[in-house]
Amino acid sequence: MSGFRIAELTAPEVADRLAAGAVAILPMGSLETHGPALPMGDYLVAEEIAARIAAAAAVQGADALVAPAIPFGGEDFFAGVAGGITLSVPTLTAVIEEMAEAFIRTGTRRVMIVNGHAGTIAPADAAARAMRHRHGTIIPALHLWREAGRLHHELGGAAESFGHGGDPVASVTMHLRPELCRPDRARPREATGPYLGMPPTGFGAVRSHGIDFAVPMWVEEVAPGGVAAPDARAANAAHGETIVQRLVAAGAAMCLHLRDHAP
Repeated sequence: MSGFRIAELTAPEVADRLAAGAVAILPMGSLETHGPALPMGDYLVAEEIAARIAAAAAVQGADALVAPAIPFGGEDFFAGVAGGITLSVPTLTAVIEEMAEAFIRTGTRRVMIVNGHAGTIAPADAAARAMRHRHGTIIPALHLWREAGRLHHELGGAAESFGHGGDPVASVTMHLRPELCRPDRARPREATGPYLGMPPTGFGAVRSHGIDFAVPMWVEEVAPGGVAAPDARAANAAHGETIVQRLVAAGAAMCLHLRDHAP
């Protein structure tokens, strides 16, 4: 998407558009394992969705500019993955705050986060609260996979493809960046070993007597090879397209709300 990415524009163009009320969109994601079929950089998907949001908003009369994506997620289950780079939660929170501050100090009050990594939800929300306390600026955050997970079920996605290393990330990535996907390498989930004598019930959880307990885990303990979905082979680009359309429409609508209601 040309005309919306700050890195591809001249400084005077960006300054003029921000001064006229353009929304600054801050995309972020991670470098982590999504299994053998998908690229490590889910931040690429967040950046592409952010650009599509800006383009859709422009059609409706709201200008938006997309900052370069933060490519590193907060340290969580994926620390130690070969090639993966994570930041400590305090560091990532500070990076998000500094990005927001860079716009706010030049007078931009319309800022939105487009986040493509679960481990960045808490840092993004903490940074947004800090900006509200410090400047009175309200920064909405679209946490892509949390919302796309709901849309996966709502739009009839296959139950067996849902989970890490599968949907909704797989179908969305296959739609947006098909050249980076290797669907022929998708495979079913491998068995996980016991954790404290119990099988994991999800990322960071085991169940005792019908009650879930939160426990620290690494990805290989709950998703061997990066795959927790029962069978990621059901993911497909057409399903990803429908999810992206809903996310982009919602993001563009939020840009209009910011245009009309942000101070």
